[in-house]
Amino acid sequence: MPRCQARIDRGAAFGHGLKVTQNTPISRSAERAVEAAARDSYGRLLSLLASRGADLAGAQDALAEAFRGALEQWGTQGVPNNPEAWLLTVARNQQRDVRGSAAVRTSLPMDEDEMDAMFITAACIDLDAIPDDRLKLLFVCAHPAIDAAMRAPLMLQTVLGLEADVIARAYLIPATAMAQRLVRVKRKIKHAVIPFELPSLSDMPERLEAVLEAVYGAFAIGWDSIASAAQGEVDANELADEARYLADLLARLLPDDAEVLGLAACISLSNARCAARVAPGGAYVPLESQDTGLWDVRQIAWGERLLQRAQRLNAPGRFQLEAAIQSVHVARAQTGFTDWSALALLYEGLMRTAPCLGAAVGRAIAIGQAQSPAAGLAALDQIDVGAREAFQPAWAARAHLLTLAQQPLEAVKALERAIALAPSAQLRQYLEGQRAALEKPAEA
Repeated sequence: MPRCQARIDRGAAFGHGLKVTQNTPISRSAERAVEAAARDSYGRLLSLLASRGADLAGAQDALAEAFRGALEQWGTQGVPNNPEAWLLTVARNQQRDVRGSAAVRTSLPMDEDEMDAMFITAACIDLDAIPDDRLKLLFVCAHPAIDAAMRAPLMLQTVLGLEADVIARAYLIPATAMAQRLVRVKRKIKHAVIPFELPSLSDMPERLEAVLEAVYGAFAIGWDSIASAAQGEVDANELADEARYLADLLARLLPDDAEVLGLAACISLSNARCAARVAPGGAYVPLESQDTGLWDVRQIAWGERLLQRAQRLNAPGRFQLEAAIQSVHVARAQTGFTDWSALALLYEGLMRTAPCLGAAVGRAIAIGQAQSPAAGLAALDQIDVGAREAFQPAWAARAHLLTLAQQPLEAVKALERAIALAPSAQLRQYLEGQRAALEKPAEA
């Protein structure tokens, strides 16, 4: 019998596959049952546990203990007929114990009255309104009473299972600051008794923007991790795939929302290039060097259909611009070249609609390719110095534009900074190769 090597922290990893540390053997059947329960029931269970007292952190802890107990007991006593009811019973008993109950009930079965009460409670919730528990929980975390800036990070941690430091890097803030903010928002949910209730479809409009950002953020984190082969933090492929699934589900639920369609299109068009981003030996492959024959034509076709439908709705927005940018890139598979002028215009629109550091750097590169390296460098210099100083892509972009401008010495200096800030060994090795290529003429 194998030992499970990961660890339980919030009770579930992304996609609700568990990360658990156990020192005792676990049967394969118990391990599979726990993973299935986490995948299929985590969102529903967490919502039911948190809805009673608006204590999100406490519900997460109780559910983690329940899953830990399941691993210990299901391997020796067998998997119960109703794993979800078992987990809910143990978690609710754990909640009661934490609240000061003298009885230890974490291993006792539910009596018939309590079992009936659980199903009555569950039946009162419109579980069919949104056909996926993870998506339901995303909308729960987008409650209007929660600080708007923290809704997406809360979803990334609570629903999608990401650590605070991973989320912090995506938002370009210190890990300790993100961890503190997440603690504060959970404390506010508890003390302000913010209703932690499963929403219906009618709740979607006012919460939709935060949900879209969380799904996009999850994909971006997974996408970056795939290229960097970042192990031990997130399952990158699973994270990106889950984000794509959620985006497509939203598109099916809200087929007349242009931004929902834009997000699904953006993720599909981006993910189509996944197989070409890493060489067989694990080396990083930049977009311009990727073999277009490895791109997934079906994902590209699906993304293009989604984008066309979004554009027909005549309601332009951020995610449609993001999708259009990806569409220009994948068009190289048919045309053999990249339309940098089109990209420069799209990035200009993105900067007006949803300005951010990444878009500013993308705009500078597009201008440099479409007009001149000098124009691209000028656009890069327009970005706030403090913001770009620690932003690795800005230094990589500067090095690229300086190389185009035939300024190898300055390009090497920029590469040194980009290498120092590189988040992975794969990207660092690629940049070191670029530096070596620039330094060779000087050594001759």
